[in-house]
Order: sequence, then C-alpha cells, then structure tokens
Amino acid sequence: MNPAFPEPAPSVPSGTAATRRLRVVGIAALVFALDQLSKWIIAATIPTGEALVVTPFFQLVSVYNPGAAFSFLAGAAGWQRWFFLAIALAVSLWLLWEAGTATRKTLLTAYGMIVGGALGNAWDRVAHGAVHDFLLFHYRAWHWPAFNLADSAITLGVALLLWHLRKDR
Repeated sequence: MNPAFPEPAPSVPSGTAATRRLRVVGIAALVFALDQLSKWIIAATIPTGEALVVTPFFQLVSVYNPGAAFSFLAGAAGWQRWFFLAIALAVSLWLLWEAGTATRKTLLTAYGMIVGGALGNAWDRVAHGAVHDFLLFHYRAWHWPAFNLADSAITLGVALLLWHLRKDR
C-alpha cells in the first residue's frame, strides 16, 4: 500500500438503522413511481393485447400476467394473486428489517430496488388482479416473456445483492 494513495474506506452506510431503512424506502419509492408511471403510459397508449413494434427484436405490448415470472401459476384458479401478494409484502418487510444492519450502500440500493419492484407488482395485483407487462424482446419466433420495470428492478437488485455477497467472500 502506498501511503500517498491510501485505499478508499469501504462504503459503510452512516447513521442509525432508521436512516438506513429510510434510504431503502426512498429508492423503493422511486422505483415504484417509475414502474407505475410506465405502466400508466402503456395502458393509456396501447390497448390490451396489442403491440407496438419498436425494432425488429423489441416491441411494446400491453399484457396482464396473473402469475409470476415466466407466467408461473398463471393458470391457477385465482389464489395465486394473494399468494404472490403475500410473498411480495413479506420479502419487502424482511428487506426493510435487514436494511437496519446493512454494512454497505450497495446492499441498501439492492434492497431498495427489490422492494420497489416487489411493491410495484404487488400494487398491480391489488388494482388489476394481474401484473401489467409491456417490454417484449424476441428473435424470429422465439419470445422472451414480457416484463416491466418492476421486474427489471427486482432482477438488477438481486444481481447487485449477489455481486455484493460474492465480493465480500
């Protein structure tokens, strides 16, 4: 180690547990707002079941998924709505609790992204009975399942969480 260029201190969140939780709530609120705004714009401009071709491999669509990722349990009798809602709320509360003892800002960011995305999709389940998806990537006849900004935030938050856990090993 060169004394002229000391290694940077780790990014340890300062403040109390409440301050760290408030940071997670702020990130989650931003993710939630952007998710709901994007869904509102799509619902106002693209009728359900229709698509707007943007590029040869990407479309904006307006579809509702009563299931979870990759339409998991989409064909169930309706109980899955409340099951996925309960999971979203439980995970969100657990991550808010964990934020109080978080040791890195990256953890708080990951938690906020996951909570915001989970609550964005949870709101859809309460308001519409299903999650509004609108981003569709495809290659010829192969289509990735449609998703939304909440799904993207959850995925990025989990990736950031895994990166953090791997980095700390």
